[in-house]
Amino acid sequence: MAQRHTTTVRLRLRYRFDNLVAGGTTALIGWFALACLAVVVPASTVLVWADRAAPATLSGRLAAVWVSVGQTLKIGGAVGSPLYVLASVALALVALLFVSTLVGLITTGINGRIMLLRRGHSTVLESGHTVLLGWSDQIFPVVGELVAANANQRGSAIAVLAPKDKVEMEDEICTSTSTSSAPVAGTGRTRIICRNGRTTDPAELARVSPRTAKAVLVLPPEGDTGDAQVVKTLLALAAAVPEPGGAVVVAAVRDTRNHLTARLAAGPGGHVLCVDDIIARLLVQTAREPGLSLVYQELLDFAGDEFYTAAAQGLAGRTFGEALVAFTTSSVVGLLRADSRVALNPDPGTVIGADDRIILISEDDDTAVPADASVYVDEDAIVTARPRTPEAERLLLLGWNRRAPLVVEQLDRFVGPGTTLDVVSLADVVRMRRAAGDARPRSNLDVVFHSGDITDPELLAKLDVPSYDSVMVIGETGHEPVPHPAASPPTPAIDLGLAPETGTETDDRTLVTLLHLRAIGEAAGRELSLTTEMSDDGNRLLAPARAGADFIVSGRLISLLMTQISESPYLADVFEELFKAEGNELHLKPVADYVRTDREVAFATLVESARRRRECAVGYRLRAEAAVGPAYGVRLNPDKGRRVRFGEHDWLIVLAEN
Repeated sequence: MAQRHTTTVRLRLRYRFDNLVAGGTTALIGWFALACLAVVVPASTVLVWADRAAPATLSGRLAAVWVSVGQTLKIGGAVGSPLYVLASVALALVALLFVSTLVGLITTGINGRIMLLRRGHSTVLESGHTVLLGWSDQIFPVVGELVAANANQRGSAIAVLAPKDKVEMEDEICTSTSTSSAPVAGTGRTRIICRNGRTTDPAELARVSPRTAKAVLVLPPEGDTGDAQVVKTLLALAAAVPEPGGAVVVAAVRDTRNHLTARLAAGPGGHVLCVDDIIARLLVQTAREPGLSLVYQELLDFAGDEFYTAAAQGLAGRTFGEALVAFTTSSVVGLLRADSRVALNPDPGTVIGADDRIILISEDDDTAVPADASVYVDEDAIVTARPRTPEAERLLLLGWNRRAPLVVEQLDRFVGPGTTLDVVSLADVVRMRRAAGDARPRSNLDVVFHSGDITDPELLAKLDVPSYDSVMVIGETGHEPVPHPAASPPTPAIDLGLAPETGTETDDRTLVTLLHLRAIGEAAGRELSLTTEMSDDGNRLLAPARAGADFIVSGRLISLLMTQISESPYLADVFEELFKAEGNELHLKPVADYVRTDREVAFATLVESARRRRECAVGYRLRAEAAVGPAYGVRLNPDKGRRVRFGEHDWLIVLAEN
């Protein structure tokens, strides 16, 4: 009861205080003055009466109390005639009012400025910075990679503009960079500047100073209208910076149908990536050659070795074949011509011009130093492999989305004649056939469509998954559920969302499918050749798959590509060729096709053997370490003088024509 009474009194006092505050400024001043007098007057009286030197008379002590009160409240405390006292108090009150008003005005101005800064409406006055337009999950890997790229540069800055609260953006980026596995902890020497505004408004876009930036990245937002937002942002950027400057513009759209529109909006100097096209190509390439996703991961991030260019220097007038062994700690892959044309893996007899630059893979730009590696070549270890004839295979595609028709189209270009592809999805079979262009003849691939839920373990068991040469799992979106074929109603399961709309929900279904596939592989006593598409890199860490499995994380991959191109624009042409069926691509080929495996050989020997087959060797993968992180057996750009004894089942990473 006592506790209840205390609570009631507290509530009543609080209620009266609230009413007092609601009474307005005049009431607050009056009550505040009374409260001050109620404390100051008794305290001053005690001080005077306790002072041994206080006047002996009552009038003298009262005058001393008045002086103490006046000095404490800063209202003078003068003594004398009543008129003199009133005048001094009036002057003190006027001075107090003036000072208080001045302090209030200064405080209001400072608070207004602070609030303006917190809202992120001020203009960024930077030069040579990187601008990020838009907000999505891709911003975190982009910031992380830019921080790593600028780790050895002072004064670097990243300006972010998005229709989001400035403080929230800063907190999320700070949290992401502090908890990520990036090579640079936090933001290093790079300053992160966030501004609030619409990326489609040229006036608000000017807040991040795109005119003086070295690069502008337009991130694709989530949702069906994301591509339209990218196009409008590119148009706003052209309006904000009407005269082409030195900034590199890099953007990404998801749907192939919007690619051309975005390229027109970006202008001749802009670079626009098509997410669907790139992911479909990489899915197919990785499904054909397991382990390729790990190679691209190593090549695209700034943590290890990546693409650089070096001046021709003493190589001018020599052939490209000679340049392949002219760098001991870098791997040559092409030429950047004087007219900015990129030539990947040109003919070994191509002559290098004086103004050409060498495209190579190196740890850093200062490690691309010429050093002759031909002395390490062991001619006796080089072998000549017989040409391999493409064989018919059985492939399985689990899931269907907007990228699936592109996957089917790419597979037809890569596989051998007589190859069959079984597609299982909740989507309508007729619609899948129409989307995949079943009416058009295919050269090598025979596609069979099946309707079913890829998260159903009974369906997966009936498919005999271990009998397939390769299995691809892609995110399934926007399909209606298919009735369960069982005669009796099945036991209700957890609702995983059969018509998901976000990348997280598609990943949820993919994780369930992978869980069942792992059980099937363990029961069969064999390792499935599996390639999986995911949207969120965080979900990849949860995936029930073997260490070193192939995952194509669309968001992270596009972020890495955009960052690389923003730092080196010529890489747009390099990646364009790497990800298309025609031209040169990265391959994993048996080491035994290049050198003898009964002895140790230097990597320079593999480079020379690949050169004779008109290929560029850039690394290898050891089968014995394929399940050991973090590299999972991948060695990109090894020292050409280092000797290694390879096994029959190891792979050589080469850049070669398909």
